[in-house]
Amino acid sequence: MKLFRSIVELQNELFEVRKQGKTVGLVPTMGALHGGHASLVKRSVAENGVTVVSVFLNPTQFNDKNDLDRYPRTLDADCELLESCGADYVFAPSVSEMYPQEDRRTFSYPSVMSVMEGAHRPGHFNGVCQVVSRLFYIVRPDNAYFGEKDWQQIAVIKAMVADLGLNVHIVECPTIREADGLAKSSRNTLLKDDERAIAPKIYEALTASKKYAEDHNVSQTHDWVVEQINAVDGLEVEYFSIVDGNTLQDVTDWNESPYIVGCITVYCGATPIRLIDHITYKK
Repeated sequence: MKLFRSIVELQNELFEVRKQGKTVGLVPTMGALHGGHASLVKRSVAENGVTVVSVFLNPTQFNDKNDLDRYPRTLDADCELLESCGADYVFAPSVSEMYPQEDRRTFSYPSVMSVMEGAHRPGHFNGVCQVVSRLFYIVRPDNAYFGEKDWQQIAVIKAMVADLGLNVHIVECPTIREADGLAKSSRNTLLKDDERAIAPKIYEALTASKKYAEDHNVSQTHDWVVEQINAVDGLEVEYFSIVDGNTLQDVTDWNESPYIVGCITVYCGATPIRLIDHITYKK
């Protein structure tokens, strides 16, 4: 496995790879890697001639500087994990390498960017589009792999790919969970022991709500989930949205769409740590 910090050096390497007719898989990450990332990398390794994993903590997608400052940075451990997963190349550029000048581009896909995370984290998805499009231009992957835990992000990236006419296939990969149901996340390492103990209550409530929804309407199900989670000392729901899985717009009736997803963000602990998750009600 090779580590690159230079865009030009990585591109030169990939030029030789393509001359050999190999397909290129890309797994974009912000580091602090865990089993969820490992599953993406292993799938890319299985489906492509070579796999590139980017490890770049992108400042343009953080609307909260404290959140950026607290984000774990573990490049050495990340590289050990990636090598064990069979990754070929790690791209870990500096901020100045990725953004030699300020990225002033604006991306606007209101139907998928302005709701849920977009409404609560202004500028977040614009930053996501900036960095992911940069990575796509640099690596020119045939396939790019994203975890469904960041479910809304996938919809935004798909909209960007269509808008820019990029020739890359977006591969959606299932959420990987701990044994107690908590979705694997780099932010989980920031949880104190007592916070880690209550965090699984989020997915527990989401899972139970599927049964509850069988004989309750959308509004009742929404309120029930929020009540269940807020009843846990140390958890507070920021938002819970039950939406059409394609348009990301709120639904008011279970018969309104054949594809319905519930998306949630919860603050955990006194710090607090922001955790996201989702559940599929219909597909």
